[in-house]
Amino acid sequence: MADKQRTISQPVTLTGKGLHTGVDVEVTICPAEVNTGVNFQRTDLEGQPKIEAVADNVIDTSRGTSIGTKNVKVNTIEHMVAALYGMGIDNALVKVNGPEMPIMDGSSRFFVEAIASVGTVEQGAIRNYFTIKEKMVFSDEKNGIEIVAYPDDGFSIDLMVDYNSRVLGHQYAKMGNIDEFASQIAPCRTFVFFHELEVLLKHNLIKGGDLENAIVIIEHEVPQPELDRIADLFNKPHVKVKPEGILNNLDLHFDNEPARHKLLDMVGDLSLVGVRIKGKIIAIRTGHWANTEFAKILRKQYKKELLKPSAPEYNPNVPPLMDINQIKKTLPHRPPFLLVDKIISMNGTSVVGLKNVTMNEAFFTGHFPHEPVMPGVLQIEAMAQVGGILVLNTVPDPENYTTYFLKIDQVRFKHKVVPGDTIIFRLTLNEPIRRGIANMTGQAFVGNQLVMEGVLMAQIIKNPN
Repeated sequence: MADKQRTISQPVTLTGKGLHTGVDVEVTICPAEVNTGVNFQRTDLEGQPKIEAVADNVIDTSRGTSIGTKNVKVNTIEHMVAALYGMGIDNALVKVNGPEMPIMDGSSRFFVEAIASVGTVEQGAIRNYFTIKEKMVFSDEKNGIEIVAYPDDGFSIDLMVDYNSRVLGHQYAKMGNIDEFASQIAPCRTFVFFHELEVLLKHNLIKGGDLENAIVIIEHEVPQPELDRIADLFNKPHVKVKPEGILNNLDLHFDNEPARHKLLDMVGDLSLVGVRIKGKIIAIRTGHWANTEFAKILRKQYKKELLKPSAPEYNPNVPPLMDINQIKKTLPHRPPFLLVDKIISMNGTSVVGLKNVTMNEAFFTGHFPHEPVMPGVLQIEAMAQVGGILVLNTVPDPENYTTYFLKIDQVRFKHKVVPGDTIIFRLTLNEPIRRGIANMTGQAFVGNQLVMEGVLMAQIIKNPN
């Protein structure tokens, strides 16, 4: 069966300072309904406005990733959304009583630990994915930036950074799968070059910085009085430089911690696609701007694929999501009226299934003896059965429910279906299921040819005992 969406089991609260604003904030991660995604809510503003954490809403990436609309803005969200994605959360409401996420220790560690302390719960809807089907590229030749996505069954990132730095040099970080995030990526802290500190302070940035929520990189020899002066600006004890070129107020978790933190940022920024990703990502010299621009490209393609009437991909060499025996455990129909043979894919809003049409079908005896054609009403029934599997998968015990037609509308038959054809059905919810009622747009393809389409409305009803 397809994996289901998840949310946090109960609210959990953290407090801290915003890195750039220095404002004390309280943030609470709350459970959210299926298919709502991740949203931020500014509880300190009138009306407590919400904003969806998607790439379309990114408004600034100069020193972090900020999202905003006319009514609401939230700064420096990348470590929070990375933690949510890394912990497998699809739906969450993040309430914050200030303009910025707390910086904590400069990583996602405390957010991950907070989520782990209460756990996550499976929800009724199938998880949504954007699957990379072909090579996708974002590049900025002037700055040597490149991000490439390749098809892959999982989600992995290979990342390389080069700051022309004596200390950092060339660094490489890898996340083979998302299960590695919590232990290998989440604890990795942000970093800053020593020569940037005073400039950032003068521009009213890093007001919440305290030398302990970032790794400070020392590129060139700095006199001790200068180190003392900067420490005094942050009201912190005096520090010295370690041989490896960082301040002695902290130790590195990993030799390549800066590169791993860049990977952490990328996980957070790519989560703004709005759904989980299946693909292999290779990134060179990337940052928040490039990450979010690439997320916009992926999100645009995802939304385009939801709308376009192109035939779903079908590879008969790949095992189906549901075979006929699994389908029989979900649908009450039986031959000769079971008209779906495989479910190829399914997520929270759409399903793809197929029907193999053979001359053995009983209806070809009379429809028509000299020119066999599959009746249009049976094409609709087959489509409805595929859609029924999507609807039934929203309840924990689908075998105890049945779906019934309420309405069939806008049906168009485009081409004959004959023995030997394989019909691929794709159904997509037009709106969330409410009170057990599903409104779906369906399309049927033979090869790349659209043969039938329509809008179906059905209701899921629990069977009598």
